[in-house]
Order: sequence, then C-alpha cells, then structure tokens
Amino acid sequence: MPRSLRIAGAWAAALALGLTACAAPDGDASAQPREAASRAAAPDRVEPLKSGAKPELPVTVTSADGRRVTVKDTGRIVPLTGSLNEIVFTLGLGENVVARDITATFEQAEKLPVVTRAHDVSAESVLSLKPTVVLADATTGPAEAIDQIRDAGVPLVVFDPAKSLDDVSPRIEAVAKTLGVEKSGAELTRRTERRIAAAREGIPAGDRAKKPRVAFLYLRGSASVYLLGGRASGASSLLEAAGAVDAGKESGLRKDFTAITSEALAEAAPDAILVMTKGLASVNGVDGLLKVPGVAETPAGLDRRVVSIDDGVLLNYGPRTDQVLKSLVEQLYGDAK
Repeated sequence: MPRSLRIAGAWAAALALGLTACAAPDGDASAQPREAASRAAAPDRVEPLKSGAKPELPVTVTSADGRRVTVKDTGRIVPLTGSLNEIVFTLGLGENVVARDITATFEQAEKLPVVTRAHDVSAESVLSLKPTVVLADATTGPAEAIDQIRDAGVPLVVFDPAKSLDDVSPRIEAVAKTLGVEKSGAELTRRTERRIAAAREGIPAGDRAKKPRVAFLYLRGSASVYLLGGRASGASSLLEAAGAVDAGKESGLRKDFTAITSEALAEAAPDAILVMTKGLASVNGVDGLLKVPGVAETPAGLDRRVVSIDDGVLLNYGPRTDQVLKSLVEQLYGDAK
C-alpha cells in the first residue's frame, strides 16, 4: 500500500496512524512569542443536526468500486473509518452506529467496539455485530475482509477518499444518500459550507497578501518517523484555504511524504510548521521538534512558530473541517489581531 494511504489521512489513513499511542510531552515552558499559545482542549465532540434524520429506504447507490448496492435497513451501521463515523453521527444517525474505527475518538463514539485499526478491518468483528449496512473507503482493507463481509450478504458501500476541501460536500451527500437521508445531507452540506466560508473570512485583511509558508510534518518519535509533506500529503487544500503556501508542495515535493532532511527543509524554508498534536507530543513538544535535523535552522524553527491540530480532525475533510481552518487561521495570524 502506498505510504499516502497509511499517513495522509485526509482520507483518514494519516488519522489512523496519528491516533496510535504517543508519549506525553515533557513540556514547553521555554516557549517564545511566535510559538502557538497553550490552549485548553475543547471537548472532542461532533455536532449532530438538530432536525434529526429520518431514513427513506430502500435506496440503491453506486459504490466507488463500481458495484450497485441496495440498502434496505440502517438500524445497525458500521462505518469503517473515523471520518465516515463522524459524518454518520453528524447527520443524526449516531444511535444506529454499532462500531467504530480506532480513529473515531470523538466523545459520542468512544464507547463503541473497535473493528478497524489503521485500515486493517476485522471481518469477523464486523459480522459479529450483525450490521445492516457497512460503509468503507476505497483505502479500507484488506480486500479479503471486504469480500468476506459482502459474501455474508451485508450491503457494503465504498466511498472515494476525501483529499481536499472540494471533496467535503460531495462526500457528505454521498453518505447521506446511501443512508436514505438526502434532506439531512443537504442541510449538513449547507451548514458545513457556511462555516468553512466563515472560517476563511477570519484571515486578517492585512495578512491576506503575506501568505506564510507552512510545512506539514508527520512525526512519530516513538517509531523514529519524521516526514515532510509534499503535494499529495492532503494538507495543501487546508493550508491554501487558510491563506498560506504549502512549503513542501511549493519546494517541488510531488509525493505524499518524504523523509525529513536538512536540505529538504532548507528548500522548503517554512515560516511555520504544521503538525498533528500527538505527533508533536511524541517528540516531546516544540523543544524536541527543534532537535529534528534541519528544523531549528528554518525560519519557523528560529521563531518557534509551530501550529498543532488534533489528529482526529486535521485531515478528515468533513463536518468539522471549519474547526480545523479556524484553528489554523488563529494560530497563523493570532499575533496580528
């Protein structure tokens, strides 16, 4: 499997890896002015539609793998990725969900049994829950597990992974149509688009032309994994929407991720560094990040300008993407307000 499917989880693979256990940071008491300020963690919850969802079934849809699938019952839903869990809950069908992927860490889902870990599906675990419909991404596997679920007669619908802001609305609408709640899907799409637009308006007028260069780094200190995001990392769309330049993409990195080197970071020359919260914790905070070869010599390293976003939402491209954009804008331009 390409590394992008394991790490770049806009389409959730990065999220799968990102939510594995990480060491707690030793602390960043020596933070300097340009370093993101410490903030109380907001509750990790999704916000279901208040109108509620009333499925109109049966529905027949075309799965992303070309199969025609008829869904007759949404009483026991098993979403096989964290982002799909998030959409189903936000549509108002959370009470029908009977399992989760390990990346679905939001409060409403945390007590559900885990049947998928880093896109490694346990068909036996899924089938033991007697699902009436299973939702998967094109990156979900192994193929044998998907086949086993289908062979058991369970309707299984595959969705294209979300890789950018442009994918958010079509993905929500596709899931809603599959579950027979198209009206709720339209409502959630409108709400999500409105909130994303509002988040983009948060960029201070005086900073709109500055376009800070931001490098997305994927860090797992416990596994000695230090990667620089390129064109296919999944972060470009978010950074550009926040008025920034994806430094890895701009420096010519076409792949998803490349091992960090001093030369690569010098070429990227980021003004700020974007990381997942648990990734930053895994290297013992900003002080540890500055020990990664080449980081301290970048403009971002010299200014200790680090932006961290929760692993469970950063690359999800779903109903909470507006929160990601809002946080990006606040951390990139907060000192200008």
